[in-house]
Amino acid sequence: MDRNIRSLIAKLPKVEQHVHIVGSIRPSTLLWLLSESDIEQSDLWNLEKVQELFQYRDFSHFIECYSFVTRSIRNEGQFERIVYEMLEDEARQNVRYVEASFSAPDHTRLGLDYSKALKAINRGIEKAHLDFGVECNLKIDLVRDYGPEAALKQLELISTYRERVVAIDIGGREYSAPAKSFEEVYRKAREMGLHPTAHAGEACGPRSIWEAVDVLGVERIGHGVSAREDMALLEHLKRRKISIETCPVSNLKTKVVNDIREHPVRLFFDKCLNVTVNSDDPTMFETNMNNEYSVLHNELGFTLLDLFHLSLNGIDSSFLSNERKERLGEKFHNDFERLAD
Repeated sequence: MDRNIRSLIAKLPKVEQHVHIVGSIRPSTLLWLLSESDIEQSDLWNLEKVQELFQYRDFSHFIECYSFVTRSIRNEGQFERIVYEMLEDEARQNVRYVEASFSAPDHTRLGLDYSKALKAINRGIEKAHLDFGVECNLKIDLVRDYGPEAALKQLELISTYRERVVAIDIGGREYSAPAKSFEEVYRKAREMGLHPTAHAGEACGPRSIWEAVDVLGVERIGHGVSAREDMALLEHLKRRKISIETCPVSNLKTKVVNDIREHPVRLFFDKCLNVTVNSDDPTMFETNMNNEYSVLHNELGFTLLDLFHLSLNGIDSSFLSNERKERLGEKFHNDFERLAD
């Protein structure tokens, strides 16, 4: 790639809507977590072995590896360092605003305290904002695998402490439970004032997306790859102004797409859907936001202006207040004008 384009992409202001806290752990920090844990043979782990861990056969294998990393977090206070480093890395990509996913049930079922964990996360966010200027709010991933009853219990925990929590999601194994089984969960979440989002169309077909939209009433779809198979669905998403949080490198690494040039992000963009681009689990997929933008430029023909429009889409479909969106949009436009000069 031309060095000038690489430099311009690095300077583009960005928003990230779809990034998992656990999937952002630096390899060196994972080693620290393992050294602090009682995981068998943790003393044998090194950076080379961590890199081997992050080579996936398919989506199911990725979930297994993700679960191993989750189990390495043994006390709530560790989240402060993890989140601070995640946001430091985001700031290095010129990401100005982040909506990060915290899969709380993965940790509470292992004995961690939800409120203590969230308070540690918020300490990390506050320190990162002071040091790097990056802002962050949170989505709580209710995790499909544990079913709707566990999700309802998680909503009760959220009601006790929800600083910076703006939305809910359902990640995990998409095929483990249909979206429609979470209808009551999403109804209660909306009553609590939480924005509804859902992973859908990553490991399952378009029907999963239809259910997330028509039954759960989501405002954004995570991944949404299989929407490319259903033109009526694309029109439905456009008409309902439902954003798609695409994660191209993630989808390539988990074999959801076989070739990055087959990724539907270009189709979604050309169809004028509100589409954003995200890193998902940047450490685990050896990517970051600058790399995601570079891949779109190199492999899918996105111009610098196209990429800037993706950043604006991120503001438009974020869960910020209208006033904050307007101010951030003005800042982005000013920064882009300086780049274009």
